[in-house]
Amino acid sequence: MQHQESMPNKHEEKNNQPGLWAIVWSVLAALFGVQTEANRRRDFSQGNPLAYIIVFIILLVAFVAAIAGIVSLVLAYAT
Repeated sequence: MQHQESMPNKHEEKNNQPGLWAIVWSVLAALFGVQTEANRRRDFSQGNPLAYIIVFIILLVAFVAAIAGIVSLVLAYAT
Protein backbone atom coordinates (compact mmCIF):
# COMPACT_ATOMS: atom_id res chain seq x y z
CA MET A 1 0.00 0.00 0.00
CA GLN A 2 1.45 3.34 -1.03
CA HIS A 3 1.51 6.29 1.29
CA GLN A 4 -0.31 9.15 -0.40
CA GLU A 5 0.94 12.65 0.01
CA SER A 6 -1.34 14.83 2.04
CA MET A 7 -3.29 16.64 -0.63
CA PRO A 8 -5.98 19.06 0.47
CA ASN A 9 -9.44 18.04 -0.56
CA LYS A 10 -12.42 20.33 -1.02
CA HIS A 11 -13.50 19.91 2.60
CA GLU A 12 -10.08 20.95 3.92
CA GLU A 13 -9.89 23.89 1.51
CA LYS A 14 -13.28 25.06 2.67
CA ASN A 15 -12.08 25.05 6.28
CA ASN A 16 -9.17 27.33 5.36
CA GLN A 17 -11.52 30.03 4.13
CA PRO A 18 -12.70 32.52 6.74
CA GLY A 19 -16.27 32.09 7.96
CA LEU A 20 -19.02 34.70 7.95
CA TRP A 21 -18.16 36.12 11.38
CA ALA A 22 -14.47 36.28 10.50
CA ILE A 23 -15.35 38.25 7.37
CA VAL A 24 -17.65 40.61 9.33
CA TRP A 25 -15.00 41.24 12.00
CA SER A 26 -12.33 41.69 9.36
CA VAL A 27 -14.41 44.26 7.45
CA LEU A 28 -15.27 46.10 10.68
CA ALA A 29 -11.61 46.16 11.71
CA ALA A 30 -10.62 47.46 8.28
CA LEU A 31 -13.31 50.17 8.41
CA PHE A 32 -12.00 51.36 11.78
CA GLY A 33 -8.38 51.06 10.63
CA VAL A 34 -7.32 48.48 13.21
CA GLN A 35 -6.91 45.43 10.98
CA THR A 36 -3.95 43.24 11.91
CA GLU A 37 -1.37 42.33 9.31
CA ALA A 38 -2.00 38.61 9.89
CA ASN A 39 -5.73 38.98 9.24
CA ARG A 40 -5.12 41.16 6.20
CA ARG A 41 -2.84 38.51 4.73
CA ARG A 42 -5.39 35.78 5.49
CA ASP A 43 -8.15 37.81 3.84
CA PHE A 44 -6.17 38.45 0.67
CA SER A 45 -4.82 34.93 0.36
CA GLN A 46 -7.78 32.77 1.37
CA GLY A 47 -10.87 34.96 1.28
CA ASN A 48 -13.41 35.36 -1.48
CA PRO A 49 -13.37 39.03 -2.56
CA LEU A 50 -17.08 39.03 -3.38
CA ALA A 51 -17.96 38.04 0.20
CA TYR A 52 -15.94 40.94 1.58
CA ILE A 53 -17.53 43.39 -0.86
CA ILE A 54 -21.06 42.24 0.00
CA VAL A 55 -20.39 42.43 3.76
CA PHE A 56 -18.82 45.88 3.30
CA ILE A 57 -21.87 47.19 1.42
CA ILE A 58 -24.26 45.78 4.03
CA LEU A 59 -22.26 47.29 6.90
CA LEU A 60 -21.95 50.62 5.11
CA VAL A 61 -25.70 50.82 4.49
CA ALA A 62 -26.36 49.88 8.14
CA PHE A 63 -23.90 52.54 9.32
CA VAL A 64 -25.47 55.27 7.17
CA ALA A 65 -28.98 54.22 8.29
CA ALA A 66 -27.89 54.32 11.94
CA ILE A 67 -26.37 57.79 11.57
CA ALA A 68 -29.50 59.03 9.76
CA GLY A 69 -31.68 57.56 12.50
CA ILE A 70 -29.64 59.17 15.25
CA VAL A 71 -29.72 62.56 13.51
CA SER A 72 -33.49 62.30 13.01
CA LEU A 73 -33.95 61.36 16.65
CA VAL A 74 -31.82 64.27 17.87
CA LEU A 75 -33.61 66.73 15.59
CA ALA A 76 -37.02 65.48 16.75
CA TYR A 77 -36.11 66.06 20.41
CA ALA A 78 -34.39 69.39 19.68
CA THR A 79 -37.53 71.11 18.46
